Amino acid sequence: MKKRGAIYSVVALMLCLAVYLNWYYTKTDEDYGSATDYQADGKVLGESILVDSMEEAGTQGLQTQTGGEYFSQARLSRQQARDEAVNILTKTAESETATEEARTAASTGIQVMAGNAVVESRIENLVIAKGYEDCVTFVNDGGVNVIVSKTETGLTDADVARIRDIVISEAGVTADAIKIMETEAN
Repeated sequence: MKKRGAIYSVVALMLCLAVYLNWYYTKTDEDYGSATDYQADGKVLGESILVDSMEEAGTQGLQTQTGGEYFSQARLSRQQARDEAVNILTKTAESETATEEARTAASTGIQVMAGNAVVESRIENLVIAKGYEDCVTFVNDGGVNVIVSKTETGLTDADVARIRDIVISEAGVTADAIKIMETEAN
């Protein structure tokens, strides 16, 4: 039983490492602004964080990314990281030299990633259906990160609550496990 838990931990660690490395090697310093707590009446609402990002300088030959490009690139990076992890897990699941526990853990990992992909897609579609221009979602063991395109007035209390409610109902997480960010790319 302890071996199974260790195998699950290793698989989760490999997945987290693959996502982190993909994020680390594809980001630039200009991609991210500073994080600030979104407050109303001095209270932090659901531990959600509003982040302004995507202000790219054109001084070093960088092109300003439009919203569509940012969200497309984010989805592509997410899918590439997931594909790499699924490839590793598939090889483990199909390996004749792997233990039964390792094959079971790999199969479980693939199922978890597939479930996360479905949840991400549903959240994105529901957020866009509520009138936001675009959205990308990342579901992981620690919670859910939602990035929406910047609105003319910025995210209001109602916007944050609406998005948080969608995430809670679709992902089954608590409000403190949700981070809502807004990108400058339009």
